[in-house]
Order: sequence, then C-alpha cells, then structure tokens
Amino acid sequence: MKIFADRKEAGTELASRLKSYKDAEGVIVLALPRGGVVTGREVASYLNCYLDVIIIRKIGYPGQPEFAIGAVSETGTVVLNEQVISTYGVSNEYIEEEVSGQKEEVERRVALYRKGKRLPDLKDKTIVLIDDGVATGASMKAAISTLKEEGIKKLIVAVPVAPPSTVMELEELVDELICLETPADFMAVGAYYRDFTQVTDDEVIEVLGGG
Repeated sequence: MKIFADRKEAGTELASRLKSYKDAEGVIVLALPRGGVVTGREVASYLNCYLDVIIIRKIGYPGQPEFAIGAVSETGTVVLNEQVISTYGVSNEYIEEEVSGQKEEVERRVALYRKGKRLPDLKDKTIVLIDDGVATGASMKAAISTLKEEGIKKLIVAVPVAPPSTVMELEELVDELICLETPADFMAVGAYYRDFTQVTDDEVIEVLGGG
C-alpha cells in the first residue's frame, strides 16, 4: 500500500495518469479546498491549464463532524446521505441548521478565495475534479451534482486514495475516475500520507495567485 509523502507528491502521481489532457483546450482543474488545492496545483501545472476551487462543505453527523451525512456546494446544491440519516434518525431540524451554517462558511470562502466571484463559465469544458482523498464521498458527490448543472462537456474525478465502495459509487457518476490507491481496510485519508498537515486559508489564496 502506497503512503504518499505529502499532497504535492500525490498530485504529481495523479498528473502522470492524466497525460492525455496535457495542453488540451478547454480543460479546467477544480480542487476541493483546502487540502485538494495543493494536490490540484501539481495537476494543473503539469497539464498547463487553469486552476480554480469548487467550494463544498460537509454536513457532519451530530457530535462527529468528520462523519459526513451530506454536503452543500457554493451554488446551493445540497446532497444528503438519506440512508445514514434515516438509519440513525438524524432530525430535519439538525440538518436544516447545519445546511444554513455551512452555507455561511461557503460564502466566507468564496469571498476569501475568489474575492466574492462565482465559479468561472464551465459550459462545454472538460473538468478535472481533484481532492487529496475521499472517504464517504459526500463532498465529492455534491461537487459532481453542482458541475453537472453547469453544462460541462466531460467530468474526470482524480484522487490519490479512497475506499473501494466509494470509488464504485463515484464511477457511476462521472465520465472517468482515477484513484491511485483503494485500500480494502480504508481508515482515514490522512493515514495514507506521511505529512498531512492541515492546509491554511493563506496557502489556498497563495496557490490561487491571490497571495
């Protein structure tokens, strides 16, 4: 099982699997901040294409914010894991409150990372959607749903690591999926990195050229 040195190395390895998109017209790399931006920078640099972020916020399970039961995107798209919600009896009131709170955080990040500007025009573009890893896939599914409403030409999801079950789910939703490692005994994304230091807002801004 591969353990990545850091997000940069993971991005370099992903880039090598995306050679067919190098210097191609109409390709945009969209990364999920914050961690995905460092990985995405390596891919965009190699492909010689535009890099931006798509801002998604997880809706966490009560008392366990890292256990995603859904996600909300910057365009307002909300994706919920109805199976988990019904199995554990998560209340509608809790979900509504979480969605509202996360939408506020989305707006804060849009203002911070893009100076309040919305997503660029994605119509007829080939999108390479990047994160530093996927666990439940809630955030990625929200990003996919958002992008499908933008009239894109093709959608490729590229991630360094994810559990096999999530990979199978995502493959059904996109044109192409690249995942470097699919450990059967998947733990947390950070377990597959030697350096998984949290990426700061300032780092994201610097990568996007605003710092």
